[in-house]
Amino acid sequence: MLKTNLVSMSSLPRRIVLLVVVAVIGSTSALALADPFIPGDLIMTRSVYTGTASTVTIGQTLPPICGTQATCNGKATDNGQFPNLLNSNNVWNNDKVDGSFGITSPIFVDQLTTSGSLVSSMNLTAAAAALGVNLTTSFPSKSELAVNLSTNGTALTLMGYVAPANTIDVSNSNTPGHVDPTNPVGSTFQRAVAQINANGTVQVTPVNAYSGNNGRAVAFDNATNQYFLVGNAGNGSGTQPTFIVNNTGVQIAKPGGSADTTVVGIQQGTPGQANGFQFGFSVALTNPATGLPYGAADKSGKDDNFRGATIFNNTLYVTKGSGSNGINTVYQVGTAGSLPTLANASVIPITILPGFPTGLANAAGASNPFGIWFADTNTVYVADEGDGTLANAATSKVAGLQKWSLVKGVWQLDYVLQNGLGLGVSYGVPGYPTSLNPETDGLRNITGKVNSDGTVTIYGITSTVSLNGDQGADPNKLLAITDVLSNLTASGAASEQFITLDTAGDGEVLRGIAFAPTAATPEPSTLALLAEGLAFLAVFTKRRRR
Repeated sequence: MLKTNLVSMSSLPRRIVLLVVVAVIGSTSALALADPFIPGDLIMTRSVYTGTASTVTIGQTLPPICGTQATCNGKATDNGQFPNLLNSNNVWNNDKVDGSFGITSPIFVDQLTTSGSLVSSMNLTAAAAALGVNLTTSFPSKSELAVNLSTNGTALTLMGYVAPANTIDVSNSNTPGHVDPTNPVGSTFQRAVAQINANGTVQVTPVNAYSGNNGRAVAFDNATNQYFLVGNAGNGSGTQPTFIVNNTGVQIAKPGGSADTTVVGIQQGTPGQANGFQFGFSVALTNPATGLPYGAADKSGKDDNFRGATIFNNTLYVTKGSGSNGINTVYQVGTAGSLPTLANASVIPITILPGFPTGLANAAGASNPFGIWFADTNTVYVADEGDGTLANAATSKVAGLQKWSLVKGVWQLDYVLQNGLGLGVSYGVPGYPTSLNPETDGLRNITGKVNSDGTVTIYGITSTVSLNGDQGADPNKLLAITDVLSNLTASGAASEQFITLDTAGDGEVLRGIAFAPTAATPEPSTLALLAEGLAFLAVFTKRRRR
């Protein structure tokens, strides 16, 4: 098995670091000779646009069989050049004529100090290429590249596409074995789980989940050796619901295992019907708190359009925060203290956490939850990305960082942290057109740590709104805030402020945030092997701190 260890690499001038590649051929226990991760540092995923004017040509048909979309004229209005101060072209304006428009780009994994200083940067796309696998993200797809620390803290996981960089409309392509002939995007590409171990080795597991849409996040449980994936499927007319319902929501995969994943959740509705057929959660279910139905059954498969995922106390939690279907809220997958398995996946209930919103996603004032982080058994922080509209960015009462407390078995919202977030305030990015200056709309992915003084520090990636053709392509920010864990009132948190740690550059987006993995304590024989190897090979990493 070939494993590749990329200590640091970047294509951006502001991220000048040294690249070292170590390839180790042997068994799956082959030892990488350098540890690029520092315990306590942050890990942030990002992407850099590498397309050129020729990536898309004006008048090009988008996508290949675009004629099935009623609002699509099928012709590119702009070439593939990224918007800048020197030209009026904007590749993301093609989103207005092709609702599936996107272009793949390389994935970078940055290591930062908790004050935001760059330590090192791994080109994950290059690492996967060394394994003989394409691995990219869709540059404007804002819900992608969440990164999670595994349950024992020794690995990071995220999702991407098995597709070359600068490929069009991959994020809405079909996957092998799940081809919907009504999907206006006629191409087929696998999705993939990337696992980065504490010693820097990389493993890529291609999967066939989320046909017609995208995988968003993956949480890895070391004890059961299972990936728990979340995402959305379906990009066609809905005449093939079976392809969607088996391929969406929560999925289980095994590292290095079969590409065909296992859907998690009890069957809802009747197989084949256009509405209400789901595996997991359905709005047609009865609300246990009121005894009343959640609402009318929606398009099959779409009630399980999940975004965020985390494992806490051996329990899987997921969030839903997009689309006009289903319920935007926080869910528990299965019973507390027990993770789903391949054996019981079909009988696992997915339920709304008591106290969290139970209204339909398109209800007035509904929240849009994204990332989730548990500080302890009774405290959870939820990132709300806002509703994506310029008109509401400055006035939202729920966008930002929500703090929830568990009281007598029911979660209650304590307050929403917004100070310093800059909701609805535009900011400039060097080289970026001022007409497209983004505004912060809320937060997406988050992570946090409990401090010894009774506070917690939460790190989050911002969402944006702008006049861009696709707001997911806006340069966004990494922020941090410290909150008093025991505080339960908004007045007690009035002095707490977000601070900016990093801002994406022109042609760059920030996506996921987690803490660095820590290697398990090696056996004495392994230490001896490492010492022998280092006698012949010295690996250096240039690290910058401030």
